[in-house]
Amino acid sequence: MTEGADRIVIVGGGHNGLVCAAYLARAGRKVLVLEAADQVGGAAVTREFAPGFRVSSVAHLLHALDPRIERELRLAQHGLAYARRELLTVALGESAPLVLDGANVLAGDVSSADRAGLVDYVRRQRRFAALLAKQHGFGAGFSVLRLFGRSAKNRNTESPLPWLARFALDVRLLGRADMRELLRVGTMNLYDLLEDRFDSAQLKGALALDGVLGARLGPRSGQTFFTSLQRAGARGLPRGGMGAVTGALAVAARAAGAEIRVASPVASFMLDGERVTGVVLQSGEQIAAATVVSNVDPQTTFLGLLGARHLDAEFARRVAHIRSTGCAAKLHLALSGPPDFRGVPAELLGERLVIAPDLGYIEAAFNPAKYREYSSQPVLEITVPSMHDPGLAPPGQHVLSAIVQYAPRDLAVGWAAGRAPFLEATLGVLARHAPALRSQIVAAELLTPLDIENDYRIHGGHWHHGELALDQYMMLRPVPGAAYYRAPVPGLYLCGAGSHPGGGVIGAAGRNAARVVLARSRA
Repeated sequence: MTEGADRIVIVGGGHNGLVCAAYLARAGRKVLVLEAADQVGGAAVTREFAPGFRVSSVAHLLHALDPRIERELRLAQHGLAYARRELLTVALGESAPLVLDGANVLAGDVSSADRAGLVDYVRRQRRFAALLAKQHGFGAGFSVLRLFGRSAKNRNTESPLPWLARFALDVRLLGRADMRELLRVGTMNLYDLLEDRFDSAQLKGALALDGVLGARLGPRSGQTFFTSLQRAGARGLPRGGMGAVTGALAVAARAAGAEIRVASPVASFMLDGERVTGVVLQSGEQIAAATVVSNVDPQTTFLGLLGARHLDAEFARRVAHIRSTGCAAKLHLALSGPPDFRGVPAELLGERLVIAPDLGYIEAAFNPAKYREYSSQPVLEITVPSMHDPGLAPPGQHVLSAIVQYAPRDLAVGWAAGRAPFLEATLGVLARHAPALRSQIVAAELLTPLDIENDYRIHGGHWHHGELALDQYMMLRPVPGAAYYRAPVPGLYLCGAGSHPGGGVIGAAGRNAARVVLARSRA
């Protein structure tokens, strides 16, 4: 057997790549993970941004990690622990904060009708989100071999009909009332839906945030109820930051026999005719492989590492037009003490704090992004993880981490000119709710989408590797012809967030891709 004939190379050591590596290695495959950065984890890492202050760099909350992965890879035994499993949501506004625990209003000026309506809204949202989660494996009732195990000459002609049949059945099993409601609201925008259901402006703002966070969408944008389902469920803080998740995955992968190499950026794929046969590192080193699995975004995979000349012209055109322009920035603050948000008691400072006062505020914040401008009154999701995990900061001091909407990657004036005023605008919004915050800042770091693109090698700086919209979801993700984790080129597979089910630290794409690779190797 020639060198590399039995090797599987995974390009990118983000969480999906590590999940894929662990499952393949557990199945007895020879696996090599190549990570360009000096540490594994991709955008889910914990790093020091100021002396003594550590933060989850891009992803900062864990809310959708597939529980099968935690169980099957024994992540708790490999070091994953939680500082807090279920965070409350504290919506800041001009009046007293609104405190939500799932479907329950713990504090805030909310009518009894809105409280009852929230219970029904969250119940249905969770049912619909569970239905989508059930599709993360493209239908558990169908054999992977039946879905993915056809011969190589029929590559990428897998019919979506079995999956669609299963999905239709699952929708029908919701029952008549919920089925009708899903069909009615599935493509609606959150603005109209929430306006129809609730009176409290503060409640509507808090609920709308989950439909737009990380996306280039406003609450009036179509499909935002669908996108809100991606973020349904509890949010947790891993002890040690998000790097603890990917660190545990790396330990699991190595324990199963996978090899992981960091500081090993891949420059291109090797080909023998039409087949991918390995990778070439930027150092010039060539590594042969029977199979290459890419955890990097689809545009970099196909148009960068592979090259459009090796693809059908229509397929290359589809890849080039994936909507993947990031619109969210990340703010990190090192603070000399605990922040004092107006009206928020100390025991709630460690919860998920949001600044999205009402639907009109969010839509107004989004409007400038349509014209490649940043928002002067941004929307924020804020955490102070050191309240639950004091090891992230020196004694008595704290870390603040915030996702900031809206900050388009393609800013018209460029981020060299836009960084300072956008940071100032963001701090101004924070200061309205925490007047003493500026005096507490020891250090500040703003990661724009351009920084995320450059530092974490994500095309467009979109951490989902593409918008999570209906035309870029399920069997359409990333594009037709590559939706079942297999590229239209033999020997190449996908396992990253650009594949189904998309972004977030879920891990399902990595798990699914491993199953497909194993099924194909047995076919």
